[in-house]
Amino acid sequence: MNTIRRTPPKPAPSQISGTLKLRPRTAEAADGDERKPEKPPAAGKPAWPKAPGDGAGRAGGRGKAAGGPSSRPVSAERKLRTDTGPEGRERASAARAAQQRESGPSPQGVRLSKIMAERGICSRREADEFIERGWVFVDGKRVSELGIRVEPGVRIDLAPEASRAQRQRVTILLHKPVGYVSGQPEPGYEPAVSLIGAANQFDRDTAQRFHPSQLKNLAPAGRLDIDSTGLLVLTQDGRIARQLIGDDSKVDKEYLVRVEGRLDADGLDLLNHGLELDGVRLRPAKVEWINDDQLRFQLREGRKRQIRRMCELVGLQVVGLKRVRIGKVKLGDLPLGQWRYLREDESF
Repeated sequence: MNTIRRTPPKPAPSQISGTLKLRPRTAEAADGDERKPEKPPAAGKPAWPKAPGDGAGRAGGRGKAAGGPSSRPVSAERKLRTDTGPEGRERASAARAAQQRESGPSPQGVRLSKIMAERGICSRREADEFIERGWVFVDGKRVSELGIRVEPGVRIDLAPEASRAQRQRVTILLHKPVGYVSGQPEPGYEPAVSLIGAANQFDRDTAQRFHPSQLKNLAPAGRLDIDSTGLLVLTQDGRIARQLIGDDSKVDKEYLVRVEGRLDADGLDLLNHGLELDGVRLRPAKVEWINDDQLRFQLREGRKRQIRRMCELVGLQVVGLKRVRIGKVKLGDLPLGQWRYLREDESF
C-alpha cells in the first residue's frame, strides 16, 4: 500500500556562502545588444576567470592584453631602473632626487667632516676616519656616526688617539730634479715619490729615520712640471694639503725663471696683472727682473704650466724654472734629488 509523505525532505546543504548579486547590464546590452556566449574550456583545462581588462585577443604577454596596457601599473622610477646604459642610470638618479625633494626638506645642519676640514682640524677623509673610530667630540659628546650633521658653531675636540695619529703623519720637502713628474707616473718618467727613501734622506743625522710605512698615503701638495726643478712638498697630513692647494689657499710660491726673447713694452705690467688663461683671468702676481735674463715670480695659484704660458703671451720663452720657496719654507741648501722632513719649528 502506497503512502503519501506529507513533509518534503530537507534540501542538501549548499557549499556556497555569501550573498548572490546580479551583475548590472552593460550599456551595450541595454541598447539591445546581446553578449556572445563564452566558449566552453577545452577538455582537461579549468575555466579560469578572466582578469579585468583581459580580452579575447591575448598576445601571450604575462598580465598584459594584446595592444593594451599592463594589468599592473609600473612606476616611472621602476621603469627607469630597467633602462640600460648611462642615460638610463642618469634618468633613474634624477627620478630619485625628485622624489627626495618631494618627500620633504633636507636634513638640517652641515656635515661634521666638512666643518672639521674648513676649520683646518684635518682633511675630510681623515675626519671620516676619526669619526668612525669614535675619536671626535661635539660639544663634549662623542660621535661615531658617519655623515652626521651639526650646527656650524659647535665645539669640536679630538681624542688623544687622533692627535697622536696626526703627529705621526709626516711632511717631506724634496728638491725635485728635471724629468720627474709630481703625481701619477707617465710613460718614460718616474714619479717624484720614487726618490723618497733612506738613501736620499738629507737630514738623517738630525731627524727621525725614514721608515717605508711613511710612503703610505704620501701625496704631493701641489704640482711642479716635468721640465721644472725645485721645492716639492709631499705630505700625509690633510691639513697641510688643504693649506697649500685648497681653493681658499693664501700661501704664495716663489720661482726663479730664466727666459729668452724680448719683452713687450707693457709685458711686465701684464705679467703682474692682466693676463688670462683658457678664458679665466689670473690672480694678481708679483713679477720683477732680477738680472738681464731672469725673472722672479711670486704666485698664489698653480695652474698647469702657468708661468711658461704667461711668458709666451708677452713674447718670452722659458728656458729654466726653479721653485725656491713655498710660503715661509725655503728650498735653501737642500741638494738636488734629496729630501728632508718638515721640522716642528717650520710652517707654511
